[in-house]
Amino acid sequence: MSSQSFADLGVSRAVTSALSERGRTEPFAIQKLVIADVLAGRDVLAQSPTGSGKTLAFGVPMMDRVESDGPRPAALVLAPTRELVSQIVEELRPIAHARALKIASVYGGVGLVKQAKEAARAQIIVATPGRLEDLLDRRSFALNNVSVLVLDEADRMLDMGFKPAVDRIVAQCPKQRQTLFFSATLEGEAGRVSRAYTRDAVSHSHAPDQKRLEAIEHRFHALEREEKLGALVRELRSTERDLALVFVRTKRGADRLVKRLGREGVDAVAMHGDKSQSQREKALARFEAGRVSTLVATDVAARGIDVSGISHVINFDPPEDQDAYTHRIGRTARAGRTGVGITFFGSEDGIDVEKIAAKLKLHREFAESGFVTPRGGGSGNGSRPKQRSGGGPRNGGGSRPRFERDGGPRGGGGGSRKNRSRNGSSNGGGSSRNGSSSKRNGSTNGGGRTSGAVVASAGGGRRRRGR
Repeated sequence: MSSQSFADLGVSRAVTSALSERGRTEPFAIQKLVIADVLAGRDVLAQSPTGSGKTLAFGVPMMDRVESDGPRPAALVLAPTRELVSQIVEELRPIAHARALKIASVYGGVGLVKQAKEAARAQIIVATPGRLEDLLDRRSFALNNVSVLVLDEADRMLDMGFKPAVDRIVAQCPKQRQTLFFSATLEGEAGRVSRAYTRDAVSHSHAPDQKRLEAIEHRFHALEREEKLGALVRELRSTERDLALVFVRTKRGADRLVKRLGREGVDAVAMHGDKSQSQREKALARFEAGRVSTLVATDVAARGIDVSGISHVINFDPPEDQDAYTHRIGRTARAGRTGVGITFFGSEDGIDVEKIAAKLKLHREFAESGFVTPRGGGSGNGSRPKQRSGGGPRNGGGSRPRFERDGGPRGGGGGSRKNRSRNGSSNGGGSSRNGSSSKRNGSTNGGGRTSGAVVASAGGGRRRRGR
């Protein structure tokens, strides 16, 4: 039985030829689900994970829906980050060229005037909400001729607080338009917003490819805060890796970890929202070219990174939920390759990470970490992971994990997190170890064990999502 082609889905000869020149002859699963509906002019709600091919799922049929001699801009794609905007434009430009269409990127960190001129001449604009509003306020162009509106990674835009800006932008588009809503989840707020922006939409759901998950070796390591750097250095010094992408929770944590790695003789670069666009592009270019083999990034900054040579994704700070894990780990094992996904976690994160693993059917892999859920399903309060026979976590040395039990992250008064409970004080007081006795700020539970396990993030201080 022959495989389905883009032409079979109704894509024009010009676009299929452009795809073929780039080696794209057989559509991915999400593309097979979506393209025909988009070509038919229907609104679409698509739930699909990172790395599934959703850019071409909306981009390929969009090229056939837009006319080169019509009013401009005719299509608008909203995305949460500069990197994702750049990735979308780079992937779609050859296809747009085949249809004599101009595509322009709009994002912060570069000159307004040149960007505004290019966007005003383009049939297709790919933009972050903030910079797009800047240009709209300057009356550089209007959105009253937009016939196709795409919201890519809509759930992340909501997480980043862009909903008010997106609402204002959508209100400036014609009501009689086609709306394509792509998101890792269609539940909760994302689901409500998707229904508000679309009319009689066709829904498609593409779950994470189990074969792709199986192509990744998932490892979970229960570690104390002071053990994490050593474990990371050992992983990065491995000769059995290519490029490594390391995730941390905060922007400050990314910069701090790069400096700490440098002192250990490991060359790395950081990418986060406080970097200028030029700095981010240079860091990504050095990483992609292999001139530096380790990139340390926050979740938001890593959106849009599509580098084929990433063999290892390491969660130095654990992800917040299943979607974040999928987005992170999805940066490896691309284009038929295999990869390794490693997650470090402390006792306070154990239950949350275990839930993530369970949802992704990674029970066995998580069990190898040796973490034992406290009786009664508590929040990891005062628990201590048991180790497999033969010592500590893989490549993590043979020491038994111990955990900080007082005061929270360095800098005092560490922020709270859902599912965290503390019985001890959280005033950031210090602790000392003298043989078998320990001075603590928290209370103790029989046997000298102090409750309220807390592990700081790489950047210290209150947990927050890096931008």
